[in-house]
Amino acid sequence: MQDLPVSSIEDVERALQAHHYVADRSLATTIFLALTLDKPLLLEGEAGVGKTEVGKVLAEILDTRLIRLQCYEGIDVNNAVYEWAYAKQMLHIRLLEASGTNRDETEREIYSHQFLVKRPLLQAIESDGAKPPVLLIDEIDRADDEFEAFLLELLSDFQISIPEIGTIKADKPPAVIITSNRTREIHDALKRRCLYFWIDYPSVDREYEIITARVPDVPKKLARQVSEFIGGVRRLDLYKLPGIAETLDWTRSLMALGETELSEAAVQATLGAVVKYQEDLERLRGAGSRELVARAVNA
Repeated sequence: MQDLPVSSIEDVERALQAHHYVADRSLATTIFLALTLDKPLLLEGEAGVGKTEVGKVLAEILDTRLIRLQCYEGIDVNNAVYEWAYAKQMLHIRLLEASGTNRDETEREIYSHQFLVKRPLLQAIESDGAKPPVLLIDEIDRADDEFEAFLLELLSDFQISIPEIGTIKADKPPAVIITSNRTREIHDALKRRCLYFWIDYPSVDREYEIITARVPDVPKKLARQVSEFIGGVRRLDLYKLPGIAETLDWTRSLMALGETELSEAAVQATLGAVVKYQEDLERLRGAGSRELVARAVNA
């Protein structure tokens, strides 16, 4: 990528910190390499560990536009790349017929850029801004294999082929972040085109740094106790472990209730911000949470 505002791994680390994203050096190194080598970056990890946030923060660091494609089952080219404005095409055809335009000329006109509706992937390739955008392809594991295969051309050559027009290639490659919650295995062909990084749940100390960075007015004692409690929750055999987003929501919930440190009553009243399944709530209620609170308070 040209004209990068970061020229070293240390620059990336400082930029992430300045935008309140707490990352270890290995992630900063991978981001630096992805930017320097113009390689897509595939981030895998459990839901809620901060993968999507990397794309958002990177757009802020590069001071450029974020183009986000949220993947889902059934997503196709029309949703992700382009489609034709059929109503406008039909109206134009009638005008051309009335003017006596021949069939070849009519086809050339109706399959031109003026009738092309650009979806996120084409917007990223054809961006006309001074800086290439950040393209966030979020939760690729929700899409099917056919859509994954379609991405291969874009990820290797930063270009898209449209049968009626031809190949459209990016003048400046976008920075591409792809996320996956690993609900299914991503195909090797896609992985080969990317740099790869696994984002794990943070340690207790790292989670404390994240809480104090993202919720700067949090009492330090409460931040430490919350990080200890969440660390304990993640060692339990729950259906769905809390991610960083749940940690931050819970911290803000406790602060909204005026709490400055953990108590059994406050935890019981706010567990819905920590876990989102009835089975997990039952597991944490009562003796389970009392033990975790005691450990967090005495840590």
